[in-house]
Amino acid sequence: IKKFNKKKIVKGFTTNPSLMRKAGAKNYKLYSKKILKICKNKPVSLEVFADNYVEIKKQALEINNWGKNVYVKIPVFNSKGLFMGKVISELNREKIKLNITAVYSAKQVKMILNKINYKAKVIISIFVGRLADNGHDPVKMIKDCVKLTRNYSNVKILWASTREPYNYIQAKKLGCQIITAPPAIIEKIENFSPISDKKLTILTVKNFLYDSNLSKFKL
Repeated sequence: IKKFNKKKIVKGFTTNPSLMRKAGAKNYKLYSKKILKICKNKPVSLEVFADNYVEIKKQALEINNWGKNVYVKIPVFNSKGLFMGKVISELNREKIKLNITAVYSAKQVKMILNKINYKAKVIISIFVGRLADNGHDPVKMIKDCVKLTRNYSNVKILWASTREPYNYIQAKKLGCQIITAPPAIIEKIENFSPISDKKLTILTVKNFLYDSNLSKFKL
């Protein structure tokens, strides 16, 4: 985050309990505040990890107080399959910036839109990569969701679980306002440049040749 906070292409950060665990976080609050100390001016999405209405709202209110640039991440459903519409609606009315996460369909987007007003900022995170992993067409999904939200000036669609650099181009073409990507993919996006098909072929074959020579392959 220290490194990528300086990049113009990076407009904000998002995390979740799984990513924090992977990063070695032991204390959720302290780790989150460490992130916010580094990133003071760009939006940062921090997720609740409770699983019922009362605790989700309690955590959301506390996380919201950690910084003016905080977006509180709320799952569209909890682990028991209950729609979190009530808490989404209440937090939205209190003008808390929300990032509704783990969204997988236009139907779920409609459910969210029915619970929010036209004032407080809302990000809806579509898990595009995971949709594609399960054999669904993510491009059509994003198209439908962008269309659903076009009259909501306060709502932005986010392309989540990015799998490859080209997803960045796809998201832009579809009018998807935000895309999240890991560091390795961001660096590849920064290195986009015009290149001919012949040059790509030559580079690829050179790599094959290099490795076959290193391995001293013979027939």
